[in-house]
Amino acid sequence: MEIIDERSEGGGKIWSLFKRPFRQPISSISSSTHSITHNNGEPTVSNSTTPSVSSVARSLLPTRRRLRLDPSNKLYFPYEPGKQVRSAIKIKNTSKSHVAFKFQTTAPKSCFMRPPGAVLAPGESLIATVFKFVEHPENNEKPLLEQKSKVKFKIMSLKVKGPMDYVPEMFDEQKDQVGIEQILRVVFLDVERPSAAFEKLKHQLAEAEAELEARKKPSEDNGPNIIGEGLVIDEWKERRERYLARQQVEGVDSA
Repeated sequence: MEIIDERSEGGGKIWSLFKRPFRQPISSISSSTHSITHNNGEPTVSNSTTPSVSSVARSLLPTRRRLRLDPSNKLYFPYEPGKQVRSAIKIKNTSKSHVAFKFQTTAPKSCFMRPPGAVLAPGESLIATVFKFVEHPENNEKPLLEQKSKVKFKIMSLKVKGPMDYVPEMFDEQKDQVGIEQILRVVFLDVERPSAAFEKLKHQLAEAEAELEARKKPSEDNGPNIIGEGLVIDEWKERRERYLARQQVEGVDSA
């Protein structure tokens, strides 16, 4: 699977910007950014709208990451054709604000995530479980262990004002503020061949199950605000109705 690292494009532009020599002398640069006019004998300095080199460089820098992912750019799945297999990824909010995250996949019919999104407080983390059905190789195709998977996963983030229930619509309502954290590629592991990646995956899956069981127990709402079961439509509808009701009440209050 071809993965495009969006940071490399920004980095390349910065490099090409600074390796070009500045042929314009310093004096002419200064004169282009400031102009001096005389008004009743008194000099007046006015700034032009020409952007400085530093502002251009800042605009080319990649967006600062809000989340730290483990694994950072891959999703590992055990290769078991004809079965639904699981992967796991740890997501931590490394910013100073509450952050919502959301999963997307190019294969929604064969893949789903638990939770598909959540709101994390600063420093808070969780382990998400990703489910995928592995098809049998057709005809004489090579097994997926020997070829790149076409399935892609994307994690997006959105800075929010504070603790709140997660609803997918918040990403549609604030499209301009949504950042792409990472595009993940799928890597299949041979279940009959021990490896460090496979052992780590089993450990993370066990942690994810423990977190899920802890969320099922009645307790104070101190954990991340999530949709716990991923594909539980009834729960999603309930949260959606509660969100719309709150929006309606806020609209009446403001009126």
